[in-house]
Amino acid sequence: MEVVFLGTGTSQGIPVIGCGCDVCLSDDEKDKRLRTSVLVKTEGINILIDASPDFRRQMLDNNEDNVDVILLTHEHNDHIIGMDDIRPINFKYEKNIPVYGMARVLDQVKQKFHYAFSETSYPGAPKLNCVEIEAGKSFWLHKNVEVIPLLVFHAGLPILGFRIQNFVYITDASHLPEETIEAVAGAGVLILNALQRTKHFSHFNLEEALEMIRLLHPNRALLTHMSHHMGKHHVLLADLPANVEPAFDKMRLKI
Repeated sequence: MEVVFLGTGTSQGIPVIGCGCDVCLSDDEKDKRLRTSVLVKTEGINILIDASPDFRRQMLDNNEDNVDVILLTHEHNDHIIGMDDIRPINFKYEKNIPVYGMARVLDQVKQKFHYAFSETSYPGAPKLNCVEIEAGKSFWLHKNVEVIPLLVFHAGLPILGFRIQNFVYITDASHLPEETIEAVAGAGVLILNALQRTKHFSHFNLEEALEMIRLLHPNRALLTHMSHHMGKHHVLLADLPANVEPAFDKMRLKI
C-alpha cells in the first residue's frame, strides 16, 4: 500500500489569503498546505479519501491521473467540492466513479452536484455513483481490500474515519467513541487531525491528538488537517514524540 498526501491543511489552506504570519510567508515547501485529502493505492485500486477544492492541482502536482473510488468523511465543502474535477478521469477511463458516504452526506452531494444526477444531465457532467455506507459496517472494494467505516464526532456532527487493512485515516475529529477506539487500537499507521496548539471546539488540538495517539498506540502516527496556527513544520516536528510526525503535501508513505 502507498498513501499519497494530496493535502494536509485545514479549510483555508496555507498560506491563508492576506495573512502575513511566519508560517504563511515561509519559503519551506512543507509549510505550504492544500486542503486535506489522501490517495490510497493498494491492490491496483486508487482510493481517494475526500475531494478537496484543490483536487485538480493535487492530482497534477503528484503526477496522478486515476481514481477508482471516492470515500467521503463528511459533507463540508473542503472535503467534497473538488468532485466536479473528477470529469477528466471519467472521460479518460470511460467509467463512472463510485462515491461512498453516509446517507446525509450523499444527499448533500446530490444537491451540490445536482447537474451530475439529473435525468437530462449534459455529457460534460461528472459521472458519480452514490453508495450509502454506515459506521461499523465494513464493505469490500476488492477481495483483498476491506474498508471499515469508523464513527467519529466533529463537534456534534457524526462523520466517518476509515480503516483499510492496517491503515487508519481520521480527520476533523474532536471525539472518538469507544467502539472506534477499539476498532483502531494497535493499527500499523494512523493518520489523525491536529488543527492547532490551542483548544478548538470541533477539532483535536495538538495536545488532544497526542493523547489519542498514546491511547490508540499505533506503530506510527502522522498529523494532518493543520492550520497556520500550528507553527512551522520543522518546529512542530522537533516537538513531537519519536513515533509521531506532521505529514506534508506530496509526502508518499509506503505501508
